[in-house]
Amino acid sequence: MITSNIKQRIIGKGRGAIFAPVDFLDIGSRASVDQALSRLADQGVIRRLTRGLYDYPKKSPRFGFLSPSADDIAKAVARKDGQILQPSPSMAANWLGLSAQVPSKPTYMTNGPTRTKKVGLQVIQFRNASSKTLVGAGHKTGVIFQALRYLGKDRVDSQIVDQLARALDDKDRMLLAKQSRHVPAWMHPIVKQIVAHA
Repeated sequence: MITSNIKQRIIGKGRGAIFAPVDFLDIGSRASVDQALSRLADQGVIRRLTRGLYDYPKKSPRFGFLSPSADDIAKAVARKDGQILQPSPSMAANWLGLSAQVPSKPTYMTNGPTRTKKVGLQVIQFRNASSKTLVGAGHKTGVIFQALRYLGKDRVDSQIVDQLARALDDKDRMLLAKQSRHVPAWMHPIVKQIVAHA
């Protein structure tokens, strides 16, 4: 029963979903969830990525099962370990189109320990960071604050303000204004410009 409930939820999430046992503790005990996931992996329904981490892999007619993205893996690892996650400043700038540089190793700031995790062919770095660096984690606003860190005070012009403002909707802008109390003082005037941007 537990196995079929878990299987239903996994299939409901769609191919490409990554999960850990903690995602199913509302269905059964930790031991029974572990057992069910193990069974589903043996049946080939899901794939074991690393200890305690599985995915329902996307399939390509040409290449077979595809590897999950580093971002999806990082989010699943953080969820599994109950940690906060924020992209590194260089990754945030790249995501927002402010930098063409793609970091060689995906790096995330976290409230957990600094470590490197290898999942399949992906090597992901987690760096312990202060609560100030983690402001806005899990929201678009966190990506904006990290991108500003990457650019620094003197490299933000009206064009960049315009670009950052376009990445946010009204709700995000309100959140940005609220969260900006916790970021370095030099960001405050920039945040005001982003928020005022209509």
